[in-house]
Amino acid sequence: MVSLREAVSAVRDPELRSVTIADLGILRDVAVDAAGKATVTITPTYSGCPAMDVIRRDIEVAAQVAGYADVDVVTVLTPAWTTDWITDAGRAALESSRIAPPGRVGLRLSVRCPHCGSPATEQISRFGSTACKALWRCTACAEPFDAVKAL
Repeated sequence: MVSLREAVSAVRDPELRSVTIADLGILRDVAVDAAGKATVTITPTYSGCPAMDVIRRDIEVAAQVAGYADVDVVTVLTPAWTTDWITDAGRAALESSRIAPPGRVGLRLSVRCPHCGSPATEQISRFGSTACKALWRCTACAEPFDAVKAL
């Protein structure tokens, strides 16, 4: 039998399908009380994230498949999510999907191209395919790419 933590940790972000909610850092806590009630605590990447309803539903389904019929998904906004919470595995998964992972807050000087690795890039638009990404272009290989915004 899969543990509740394993089950909900495997839930994929609906906007960034290459990463799980655990690797993205939005899964904060998983608990089961003596009566068997499960509580899963999450923090959205930002307070208006449209993917949270889908994530909440997917957590409930994953918990039920793992044998937890009574599950409560709690959203907490404090402390606010930061891109520093993305795991190394999550950063690697983003990069392998040709999405530039964010640098550690305060440490990144440039965005490296996920296609060729060049730091010679420029932001085309602060707005990307989702609210948490921006559109960039590599001036070395000329390929456009999404980059997760550092927060």
